[in-house]
Amino acid sequence: MAFREALTTGSGNELPEDNCTTLTEFILLGFTNCAGETSLFGLFLLIHTTTLVGNAGLMVLIQLNACLHTPMYYFLSNLSFFNLGCSSAISPKVLVNLLAQQETISLTGCGTQMFLFAAFAYAEYLILAAMAYDHYMPICHPLLYTVAMSCRVCTSMVAGAYLSRGLTSLVHVFHTHCGSNVINHFFCDIPPLLELPCSNTHISEVVLFALLIQTSTFLTIVVSCASILSAVLWIHVADSRHKAFYTCSSYLTAIGLFYGSILFTYLQPSVSYSLDTTISAFYTVVFRMLKPLIYSLRNKLVKDALRRTLKRGVFSQ
Repeated sequence: MAFREALTTGSGNELPEDNCTTLTEFILLGFTNCAGETSLFGLFLLIHTTTLVGNAGLMVLIQLNACLHTPMYYFLSNLSFFNLGCSSAISPKVLVNLLAQQETISLTGCGTQMFLFAAFAYAEYLILAAMAYDHYMPICHPLLYTVAMSCRVCTSMVAGAYLSRGLTSLVHVFHTHCGSNVINHFFCDIPPLLELPCSNTHISEVVLFALLIQTSTFLTIVVSCASILSAVLWIHVADSRHKAFYTCSSYLTAIGLFYGSILFTYLQPSVSYSLDTTISAFYTVVFRMLKPLIYSLRNKLVKDALRRTLKRGVFSQ
């Protein structure tokens, strides 16, 4: 605490720019001006617990039921794992800070948190693109679906998501930070760190912009969704058209919330990446809790599998 007190005196929470070696922690300002830290702690604890139970439960449910052993649910199981990773990279430290009424994180902890969140979030982009392709093929090219979404292809897609996004996230970790150690956020996210002086931010800014706007992942999702909607609208039989819309509605809802919150959070019109804490919390924490509900409550196969699993559990006792 003596180190933190020294930081808060003098020139506005800033360290001398020529003394980079003394920076050992960051100060997080995300919830410093929020009243009722006990209530926030309870809310974050509830959200994190629900996220863990919901996503882990969905993974177990898919594993236990053979009717869910299809490409769609294989991708959904991996998506749930990435949700667990994103939430676990952020929420525990937020809970500790709220409980201890302190807002600091070590340099090593900040780098680890940023790497884990970026790795899981970037892998999520690729899995969502794979899911878009999986929805596209049976509607637009049903005869080619078995070949296009074989077990080997699906495994390669998931392996590529783990490998490529893990390597990409490393680009953001290797910075030199000095000057101000104050992060205007509740966790170590990439845009707030880009604002810190003495940071080599050119590579990270390019990668961040490319990943959100100009990547093949985003284009794949847009093209697939547009093709799905176009194909569904051309279906003349009302029941078939309704069934196709119902099948894709959960995915389209998740995509809309996911990219809507990302665009609102990160693509600010100003030069500065001043993040809105509420929207950022929704994208990073709340949305991870909602995903299992989005994919299960509107999915008849998942609901039937859950009933069978619960019945087996009851009758086995």
